[in-house]
Formats: sequence, C-alpha cells, structure tokens
Amino acid sequence: MGRAYSTIAFDPAKCDGCGDCMKACAQVKTGTDDIARSRIQIQGREKAFELALCRQCADPKCVSVCPAGALDKDGDTGVIGWDASKCVDCLLCTVGCTYAGIALDEATGHVAKCDTCDGSPACVPACPHGALKYITTANIYNEVGQWEDLFAPGLAGCQGCNTELLMRHTLRRVGPDTVLATPPGCVPGMGSVGFNGTTGTKVPVFHPLLTNTAAMLAGIKRQYKRVGREVTALAIAGDGGASDVGFQSLSGAAERGEQMLFMVVDNEGYMNTGMQRSSCTPYGAWTSTTPVGETSRGKTQDAKNLPLIMMNHRCAYVATASTAYMEDLYEKLDRALEASKTGFAYLHVYSPCTTGWRFPSHQNMEVARKAVETNFVMLWEYTPKTGLHFTKSVEDPLPVTEYLKVMGRFRHLSEEQIEHIQGKVVENMQFVKRMAETEHVG
Repeated sequence: MGRAYSTIAFDPAKCDGCGDCMKACAQVKTGTDDIARSRIQIQGREKAFELALCRQCADPKCVSVCPAGALDKDGDTGVIGWDASKCVDCLLCTVGCTYAGIALDEATGHVAKCDTCDGSPACVPACPHGALKYITTANIYNEVGQWEDLFAPGLAGCQGCNTELLMRHTLRRVGPDTVLATPPGCVPGMGSVGFNGTTGTKVPVFHPLLTNTAAMLAGIKRQYKRVGREVTALAIAGDGGASDVGFQSLSGAAERGEQMLFMVVDNEGYMNTGMQRSSCTPYGAWTSTTPVGETSRGKTQDAKNLPLIMMNHRCAYVATASTAYMEDLYEKLDRALEASKTGFAYLHVYSPCTTGWRFPSHQNMEVARKAVETNFVMLWEYTPKTGLHFTKSVEDPLPVTEYLKVMGRFRHLSEEQIEHIQGKVVENMQFVKRMAETEHVG
C-alpha cells in the first residue's frame, strides 16, 4: 500500500476570486505583490473558478519528461522539488503537467512551482472563505499500510466492490491470530474460501450455512479456549443471512455473550445470487424480487434496523460504520476487538453495491458518503456502560434526494415514495436521538 501525503485542496463553491491566496504566495515566494508570479493561480470568474496548482502527483509527468533530472519527488514529504542547477529551461515540464501546476516565471526566466512552503502553505490561511485546505485525506493508510494483507491478490469481486475493500482493511486490523467465518454471500463468492482446493484467505476460514454462522463460530471459539489458545473469532456476513434466516443463531450468540466479533456487510440484499431483496433492503428499492413495472414500484416495506435490534441485546459493543469514514471504522474495529475478548461485539457496515444498486464503480465512496450526509445512514456506537452516542452527527443533512438520485435502483421513485423515504429518515433520526438521550448514562 502506498504512502499518503498532504496536499492543498480547493473548493470552488467557496471561492469568490478575491486573489488573496495569490497575493500571499507572491509575497512569500517573490517578495512582491505581483500575482502573475504566484505559484497558485485562480482562474475563471463568478461561480466557475478553477485552480492551477502543482498537485504533487504520485506519478508526476513533469518529472518523467524532464530531460535534465531537475525535478524529483521527495519520498518523505511527497513534494516535487526543482533543482535550478540542473534545469536547462526547456519547459517540457510545463507541457507534461495537465494541471498547469508548473509555469515559466518571466521575471527570472525559470519555471516555478508550489513547494507547499515546507508544509505550511501561505495561501491557505490567506483565503478568507475557507476555499483552500491543507489536508492529508489518508493519514490512516500511512499507519496501516505496512500491515499484512490477509487476503490473496485477485479476489473475484465486481469492479469497484466495496466489500473487498472492507474485507482487506478488516483482516489487516484484526491480524493473523484469527479464525474467520464467511457464510454464503459476496465474501466467499469472491474467493475468501478459495477455489479448487486453494484458499483466498491467509487465516483459517470456514464456510458455514446462512443459518448457523454465529453458532458454529461460538463452538470454534470455545474449543480454542479449551485447548488454551487465544484467537479472534471473526464473522464477515452479509445482511441477508444475518437479518433473515441467520438471525436466530446471531441473536442466540449475542444473548449468551459469546466472545466474538460479528461483522455484517450491509449491501441491502442478496447481491451475489441475483440481487434479491432482504429485510435490510430499503423501501422503494428495485431488486430482482421487488421489480418495477405497471403495478410494482420496488420494495413495499421499510428496512429492518438490525443494529438497533442488536443494541437491544445489550451486547458488549454495537456500532454502525461506513468505508467512506475509514478513521471512524478503524476506531470502531479497535473497540470491537477489545470488547470481543469478554463478550459479543457487533459491527454493522454499510456497503454500497455497484452492481445491485446500479451506479458507476468509481462512485462507490460518493454513494457511501451521501448516505451519511443525508442521514439515510447514521454512524453511532453503543456499550452497556456508555450507552448510545453518535460518532458523526449530521445536524444539517442534505435532502435524501441527493442520495437517491445517484443510484439506478431508485430512479423510478414517485414523489410520494420519495416523501415516504424522507419521512422515514427524519423519523429514524429522531428515534436514534431519543435512544441516545435515554441510553447515555455517563
């Protein structure tokens, strides 16, 4: 896994073209107020501003086209540096950069580019509207990047599959001292249990029925304890088996306080067998068993709220999570693992399905993020001692249409159906808020 670096992010919706960022840059880098010499350039007008700035690319074309080796990416900082003693002023780098991030400074006769001011870019605090931010979007990958990937390369997931991302990150965190249960669903379907006598998983893995995952895992955990070995008993199961036919064994294990971590990958249906509806499929959604036609307009029932049901088992730990908020997910994995040493830990992760939900594979994170930003999905956690509390509270949510419109499975919805879904989002939020107020005992 590669290393993540800090970068300057630009939000054009907040920019009014005042030019303060360019003045600040010019003053720091040239000692003048000449914004033409600024290494950040804001172009356009009114609400159509664009940014010309070095992105410090991971695979910088400016470096690859430089015949003199005057440009090089620093492996520690991620900044692409320019060496004046090597530059031959051929300007090929300005052609190679598609972001106009390196350009000729006519006052000096050499090219100039952003160097992030040694990690404290002057342009960012100069912006009066917060349109510029200096961020590292993936600090967590620097921390976990060296951990072993416990799934073999080449799993057979759909293009852009969120579940594979979740499987790999979860196993990285849980580690090799793990016994994994993956009941029928997308997880074994893409190869966790292997093909032709080989396994796609680098830890012991078994393939229970949809109905008995938690019961089998409880027995295996007890056997390991009997022989004196401490292992993490981990289930990665789909929402269909967990919320429908597998619920009896899940509920029983939770009620007994079996020492395991049970993770539900909620892609809101039985996606690997033909995209059938489950009890976690939301109202109005198209599936192959809730079709759209002259008389049918998708699923007619609201989704079962499985994590709230599990919270009412008074499990040692219950939480909801999303791969759109990986830091939050990793923190919850840590707490779930700790809780599973003494009791039952349950983690419910919302997992957009590119195939079954009908959206382009590159929009997976956007769909996951929109679900949270509209409160269609709420991120919270619960323990019997601390009660329920939100880990990402969205007080000013986007309308639910912002989430629904990005997926083909909701494209047929009528105004009445959309109003029903929006009403349920509000109702669910109010219900969980009341639970948080009631359950939080400090």
